[in-house]
Amino acid sequence: MKIPFQQVDAFADRAFTGNPAAVMPLEAWLDDGILQAIAAENNLAETAFIVPWAGGEADFELRWFTPTVEVALCGHATLATGHVLLSRNDAIDTVRFMTRRAGPLEVSRDGDGYKLALPAWRLAPKALPDHAAALGGSPVESHWRDGGYALFRYATADEVRTLEPDFRAMRPLGDILFIATAPGTDTDIVSRVFAPGAGIDEDPVTGSAHCLLATYWAEQIGRDSFTAYQASERGGYLGCALDGERVILTGSCVTVIEGAFTLR
Repeated sequence: MKIPFQQVDAFADRAFTGNPAAVMPLEAWLDDGILQAIAAENNLAETAFIVPWAGGEADFELRWFTPTVEVALCGHATLATGHVLLSRNDAIDTVRFMTRRAGPLEVSRDGDGYKLALPAWRLAPKALPDHAAALGGSPVESHWRDGGYALFRYATADEVRTLEPDFRAMRPLGDILFIATAPGTDTDIVSRVFAPGAGIDEDPVTGSAHCLLATYWAEQIGRDSFTAYQASERGGYLGCALDGERVILTGSCVTVIEGAFTLR
């Protein structure tokens, strides 16, 4: 059995930047254990699988797997999947996805790039001393969203850029997305994102983290649209806009590998 395979650098305007994702269309769902094994073999932050959706409210069902777990939402792999589908069909401008835990999502053309509509997620202030100690530095605020999302604000972008988290201490805390953020220098905000409990020590550019960053910083900055940079080694720029209960992210994608995955 051969499965079409594309590897896409998402939130990237050139190869080897942004966040790589595998995009693999299927005719029907395989066993979850096989999907997880494929994602582990790919060894990327995310592998996105899609199957055609029979209902009128979406075009495809979409699921995402890290090398170790299925996740509730992945922004960069959704953008990558939209890029793959829109690149092969000039007649359409938007592709709609149904997901199991994040609801409906869509990717649309936006000039030479794309815009991605995700749910707007809000945080609540919460003391997280163990999490902060594992992340490092001296955060001035900490916030939490049920489902495993922890946001830490730092005073400066340099603090975020120079963090050296203790991944060994972070893993026992569970499948948690650690988000470190501060006001930016060449962009409005800067961030780094870590998910060692999901098998990803540092995620290069994280769309789902910006579901939270957009709502948090819109209130802090006092406007609903701003620019963002995720300061991983690969790095990536995003446009962010808060539109009611949706977060609109903009960015570009670059396809770097095309082929087939052989399943025996």
